[in-house]
Amino acid sequence: MPPFHDYRDGGVLVLEPSPVMFGGVRSRKRARVTAVPPPCAFAVAEEEEGLTAAKRQKQREAPSLDPLPDECLFEILRRVKGSRSRCASAAVSRRWLTLLGGIRSSEINRSPAAAVPDLNQEFVADEEEEDDEFDVPIGCSSERSLEGNEATDVGLTAAAVGDALRGSLQSLVIRGTHPTRGVTDAGLAAAGRCCPSLISLALWHVPQVTDAGLAEIAAGCPSLARLDITGCPLITDKGLAAVAQGCPELKTVTIEACPGVADEGFKAIGRCCAKLQAVNIKNCARVGDQGVSGLVCSAAASLAKVRLQGLSITDASLAVIGYYGKAITDLTLARLPAVGERGFWVMANALGMQKLRCLNVSSCPGVTDLALSSIVKYCPSLKQISLKKCSQVSDGRLKDFAESAKVLESLQIEECNKVTLVGILAFLLNCSPKFRALSLVKCNGIKDICSAPAQLPLCKSLRSLTIKDCPGFTDASLAVVGMICPQLENVDLSGLGAVTDNGILPLIKSSESGLVHVDLNGCENVTDATVSALVKAHGSSLARLSLEGCSKITDASLFAISEGCTDLAELDLSNCMVSDYGVAVLASARQLKLRVLSLSGCLKVTQKSVPFLGSMSASLEGLNLQFNFIGNHNIASLEKQLWWCDILA
Repeated sequence: MPPFHDYRDGGVLVLEPSPVMFGGVRSRKRARVTAVPPPCAFAVAEEEEGLTAAKRQKQREAPSLDPLPDECLFEILRRVKGSRSRCASAAVSRRWLTLLGGIRSSEINRSPAAAVPDLNQEFVADEEEEDDEFDVPIGCSSERSLEGNEATDVGLTAAAVGDALRGSLQSLVIRGTHPTRGVTDAGLAAAGRCCPSLISLALWHVPQVTDAGLAEIAAGCPSLARLDITGCPLITDKGLAAVAQGCPELKTVTIEACPGVADEGFKAIGRCCAKLQAVNIKNCARVGDQGVSGLVCSAAASLAKVRLQGLSITDASLAVIGYYGKAITDLTLARLPAVGERGFWVMANALGMQKLRCLNVSSCPGVTDLALSSIVKYCPSLKQISLKKCSQVSDGRLKDFAESAKVLESLQIEECNKVTLVGILAFLLNCSPKFRALSLVKCNGIKDICSAPAQLPLCKSLRSLTIKDCPGFTDASLAVVGMICPQLENVDLSGLGAVTDNGILPLIKSSESGLVHVDLNGCENVTDATVSALVKAHGSSLARLSLEGCSKITDASLFAISEGCTDLAELDLSNCMVSDYGVAVLASARQLKLRVLSLSGCLKVTQKSVPFLGSMSASLEGLNLQFNFIGNHNIASLEKQLWWCDILA
């Protein structure tokens, strides 16, 4: 009889099969008696064993590329086709992103793959079509800006891989940098390798970028036309020289607050960049006469715009500009303490700046009456002149200045305290028939005169007049201005707190062509009478009216505006005494097509104005409701009603 061997079938003793039953030999294996675990234990054990086996099988089925060296992975990644696939590869790991950032556009393998039979051929074709739609055409322009904490090497590399490998990234701006993981040469190198079509590069306050990063840009971006570097202390002449040699298409260069840059960098740019059109050098203490002179001499044929500010140059640089600047049309000179009167005089008498049209001079003690007269006399194409903080400019030669400026159209004088109203009247008496705009800002010498000149000028060509923040300018002077300028269209009297209705009303009445832009910001003594007269005389032409800070303006002015203005587009009532009633009147004027309305600081405007503001014309694009009593809840409701309008509250 066969012996009992084990518990099976729910714990019942079963017989061991006899070898005789199967016609075989008895097994030599030793018999064991074991207890059978409960069925639930079997299930848990089988599940754990199954999961472990599945994980092992998955690991065996999904091999990893990570063990491969960078050289092999580089060759694999450069054969990845399509922008979407490359972007997906870049998102795998930082290592993959770095390798993709090191692949130049010319190194990407774009050859068609060999035809291999695939059961999923239809699906693959659809994916390729989708990838093609994702790619941007070569001619399509693209811009990318990284600011603050977003400006890191990883972010810049990702931008280069994601955008530039499509051949579309043409403009790159980096403003600031991450405090601990900021942009370095590595990120700039990725942009240089991946962005061969880059045209414009701006680096603003990126302290960790050095000449090595600029060298990578120079090597990979031969089409670079615009370079703007501000606040990068590690950039030196070597970096600029590399850009000059590698980017012959460079047209615009701006270097500001870079203490490492000196003369050699600009000399290299002048030698190598034959198409250079504009240069802006600002607050670079080591740049002197050699750098400026070398640049201007070498690029004389194409250089049209020059801005020099905060440099240690002397009269020699201005002499070179005056002789070689034959193509210069726009010249700005600011804060040049070492340049004297002789420098400006020689610049003018060199007779080279025949094409100069716009001259801006600020904080240059060398600008005197003699120098200014020489410049106007020997620059026959000069149309615009701006003088700021030129303490030596006075009334002395304004008459000669006006007679020599045959084509002058605009004169701006700011903080030149030796210029008085007598000199300005003499200038207007002798100015060119083409003169159209006069601006006097913060000139303490512009004040009332005791006796008017024997002959008052009549300047019918003047269209724009700005007299701003001149505390001595009052009603008497304004009445004289109105008499001599009958064709004014734009009037800016901002900050003239002493001016009242008595001065402005004659100006309004004497204007024959129709006022278009009127700015009375800060004229606190102006009342509703001025607005009513202005609307009555020029309501059909008035397009912009600013009454900010005119505390005597009330709802009566809004009533006049609603009835008399037809083309008014911008209205500023900030800090005026208008109320809900005035807003209601303004909103009910259907002929008004306001684009911008400001009610900031109008304390009498409350939540009662919300329904009227909500019914404003669809032309309204901007609404300023700061510092009043409308309330946040009502602002939210108003935003829903005027969903197309930009509301500032």
